[in-house]
Amino acid sequence: MLESMESVGLLTGSPWIYAVIGASVLLDVFVPVLPSGVLVIAAATAAAAGTGAATGQVPAHEVPDILALILCAATASVLGDLVAYRLAWRGGARLDRAIARSPRLTTAQERLGAALARGGGILVVLARFAPAGRSVVSLGAGAAHHRARDFLPWSALAGLSWAAYSVALGYFGAQWLGTTWLATGVSVLALFGAGAGAAYVMRRRPAPAEAP
Repeated sequence: MLESMESVGLLTGSPWIYAVIGASVLLDVFVPVLPSGVLVIAAATAAAAGTGAATGQVPAHEVPDILALILCAATASVLGDLVAYRLAWRGGARLDRAIARSPRLTTAQERLGAALARGGGILVVLARFAPAGRSVVSLGAGAAHHRARDFLPWSALAGLSWAAYSVALGYFGAQWLGTTWLATGVSVLALFGAGAGAAYVMRRRPAPAEAP
C-alpha cells in the first residue's frame, strides 16, 4: 500500500497535473472514455493527505490545491462544451442528417430545446454526469443553433457542479477512508453511481409535447 500511495504522489505531485486534468476534461466531450473523473478524484484524494506529511512522501508545495482543482476541471468542462457547440453549429447538413438518424440524439435535441426555451437547462446539468450525455447535449445545442447565451450559463453550472462533486468525492472519501486505493475506488464508484442516476432521470423526463 505504501508503494501505491507513492505512485499516486508521483502522479499528482507535479504542477502538470492541472494541465493533464484540463486536457482530459476538455477532450472527453469528444472521447467520453477518457478517465477525466478518475483523474480529478485521484488528485483530490492526494490533496486530502494534507501536505503529504502523513506518509512523508509529498512535499507541501506539491500537493494539489482543492480550489484550483475545481476551477481547472470546471473551466475545462465549459471550454470543451463550447468547442463541441461551435463545431456542431458549423457542422451543416451532414451533422443534421446524422442527428436525424439517431433517435437518442433527436430526442435529446428536442428536450434541450424545450428546456432552454422555458428558461431552464437542468437537462444540461444532468447530462454532465450521465455517460456521454455531455457530448449529446453540447453537440445537439450547436446543431440546433440554440443561442449561446441560453446554453453556456447552464454549461458553466453543469461544469462547476460536476467538478465540485468529483473533488468532494475524492477529498472526503480520503478523509473518511484514508488516502488509499480503497478511498479512490469508492469515490469513483460514487461518481459512476451519480452518472447512472442522472441517465435514469434523463430517460424518465417526458418529451416535450408538440405544439398544436
